Amino acid sequence: MRRKEGQMIELAEQFAREFLASDPSGHDWWHVHRVRNLALEIADREHADAYICELAALLHDVADVKLNTSKQEGLDRVRDWLERVGEDPAVISPVMEIIANMSYNGGHNAPMTTIEGQVVQDADRLDAIGAIGIARTFAFAGSRGHLIHEPGEHRSNTKTAIAHFHEKLLKLQELMNTGYAKELAANRHQFMEAFLQQFHAEWSEHREEDRTDDS
Repeated sequence: MRRKEGQMIELAEQFAREFLASDPSGHDWWHVHRVRNLALEIADREHADAYICELAALLHDVADVKLNTSKQEGLDRVRDWLERVGEDPAVISPVMEIIANMSYNGGHNAPMTTIEGQVVQDADRLDAIGAIGIARTFAFAGSRGHLIHEPGEHRSNTKTAIAHFHEKLLKLQELMNTGYAKELAANRHQFMEAFLQQFHAEWSEHREEDRTDDS
């Protein structure tokens, strides 16, 4: 990595740490740190530009609409920072394109057009599944005042932690862009399925106890 790139990465780390330090929703600095490491690992396998991937991974949640008043405010925050620290416009453009288009958005966003975008999107999605993904799901639900589970929720508009698995997380394995990310996602997906099976088994046991107590 060239000297200027190394300096920019250090600045981006500091910027992301400061902005995300107190986030309780699973979009904290350590999420960004994991996404950065995954992005670099995938970039190496897929021969992507490691600097673009790392910079976009570090900054992606600074722009997240969940942590800003609007998507545009978040994007402006990142672009303004990149321009203020003197990043090359030729770098700013692909980084901003990745950040602007990497969110799940109900599965409606257009596919990433660059390998770097695919890499960073895969890294972010990998951190949304598996054991850490489960932990982040419940952290986010709690931060928003959502329930853990509600029987019959598939027939209502209730937002719960368990509903989120079916609305998004169980779909991510098939939405990975790169072959290496698909390999990494397989084990994490299986872990989530096993967790949900155990969760519903325990939930059903308690419902049986409730019916026994009522009788």
